[in-house]
Amino acid sequence: MVYPGGGYLDLVHDKEGIEVAQWLAGLGIDAYVITHRLPGTTDARSGNIHPHDIALQDGLTCLDYLSALPSLPLFHFGLSSGGHLAGVMACQNHSIRPAGLLMGYAPINANHRKYKAPAGKPDYPPVQKQDFYDAWPIGIAGEGHGVPKVPAFLVYALHDQPVPIDHALNFVKAIHSVGGDVEFHLFPQAPHGFALRDLDGTHDQWPELATRWFDRIINA
Repeated sequence: MVYPGGGYLDLVHDKEGIEVAQWLAGLGIDAYVITHRLPGTTDARSGNIHPHDIALQDGLTCLDYLSALPSLPLFHFGLSSGGHLAGVMACQNHSIRPAGLLMGYAPINANHRKYKAPAGKPDYPPVQKQDFYDAWPIGIAGEGHGVPKVPAFLVYALHDQPVPIDHALNFVKAIHSVGGDVEFHLFPQAPHGFALRDLDGTHDQWPELATRWFDRIINA
């Protein structure tokens, strides 16, 4: 399942959705790009405001659909805010258990009011978006409901201002503390949002590194 980013304000379906799915298909992996509703936006039919966990609700509905298909290893794969949702999904108690989790330059925990990096940065509007980050900090020791119990692959940019590396470092420490399996790559030349396009630097290695990780997990 591929989760595009967009800061829970939009969905970057091309760069962080379709192009990722096409790359995965080239590896022989079936890929489904998730389209979900956004917290704090207005429902076109009812006129109601979508709650903070609307993206999670839609993700679980997608899992229900997948349960009707032949059973195969499931991976949650998200970039930017889509990585946060992928992490949330990997923590759910669903009949389909994930085999692994991939997150790239994702704001997974340091947008939480208690763990913000940099300290003192303002809350994110709308309030429902901030509430979702607060409900689901992914990879914080002591926040057990948000610590995935599956192998994880992380790729981040060292100088990413929108998503500082605190997110990834918190996650790695939390997974290590519980004896989990995490592979973490940090690239000094990468910009935020590099995906599969902006690979002018050593981060051009990340798709191959992810491919090897897939092989290791699937063939374990």
